[in-house]
Amino acid sequence: MPRRATVILTLAAIAAILSACGDDDGGTGNTKLRVITTVSPITSIVENVGGTAIELDGVIPEGVSSHTFEPPTSVVGAIEAADLIILNGLQLEEATLELARSNKKGDADILLLGDETITPDLYRYDASFPQDQGKPNPHLWPNPELATRYATLVHDKLVDMDGANKDYYDTNFEAFKKRLERLDQQIRVAAQTVPEANRKLVTYHASWAYWADRYGFTVIGPIQPAGLGEPSASQIASLVEQIKSEEIPAIFGSEVFPSNVLATMAEDAGAAYVDDLRDDDLPGDPGDEDHSYLGMMVNNMRILIPALGGDASPMDIVDTSLVFEGASTARYAE
Repeated sequence: MPRRATVILTLAAIAAILSACGDDDGGTGNTKLRVITTVSPITSIVENVGGTAIELDGVIPEGVSSHTFEPPTSVVGAIEAADLIILNGLQLEEATLELARSNKKGDADILLLGDETITPDLYRYDASFPQDQGKPNPHLWPNPELATRYATLVHDKLVDMDGANKDYYDTNFEAFKKRLERLDQQIRVAAQTVPEANRKLVTYHASWAYWADRYGFTVIGPIQPAGLGEPSASQIASLVEQIKSEEIPAIFGSEVFPSNVLATMAEDAGAAYVDDLRDDDLPGDPGDEDHSYLGMMVNNMRILIPALGGDASPMDIVDTSLVFEGASTARYAE
């Protein structure tokens, strides 16, 4: 074969290889960032910003307590391969964070969203997270304003690590930010329909402190004590009396922390018992429109607001779907 023909074929082969590589990341010619996350709401926030430009895996199964989750050995491989490891922080996923620090590759980054979102003077403490134990309430994301900060941190980190896809991340972030602003606006409208005397929360797990601050509700108390066990008989009796005296219409359970005492407490206090609020668990299945952070919060408001005497219809105009084009490629842990 003539030398010229050989050169042409060789160049054609190289072009084919480069094209194949580019197919993995939207044509930039770069390998996709490998990102792992912990709880599903954070996975969803990262997915909306990163879209199809990243390879995304959540490692904490939905419906599993992130406080007590012990990563299986299979998570080690994901950590070793990751370029970016995103956790909530604020001492929520301590076992996962320890594993990440011990097994990540040298140039991989760890991003602790909660630690970079609020300062210690804004930490909330309560019966589940008492100040004398040094662990603040880590559940920032039910507050959409704080979730927007999470999305901002994710955007900035992705742009810093993968500048070739900056325009794509910018577009996704701006679209997602607008969705979060609409979510915040509509929650505020719906919350105002709750009679003022009913703007009080009694929840099993302490997931709603930062949400309550945002929308003018008072957390009477989480039922679950420090250590994430069951409340004592005296604690239950005290809360029942408070629920009665303040005429609180409903108490709320947790999908992650089922408890046998809640239905009895509600009956003794003359309150409704609502057991399907979510803080870690997205509604539906991966790929469903509502299987998202936005879907979780809309679903929660449709449960919480009417139970306290308000109207949740303002939530109907919140778009809960992904902000980017194309099918979801994120893998949620099972």
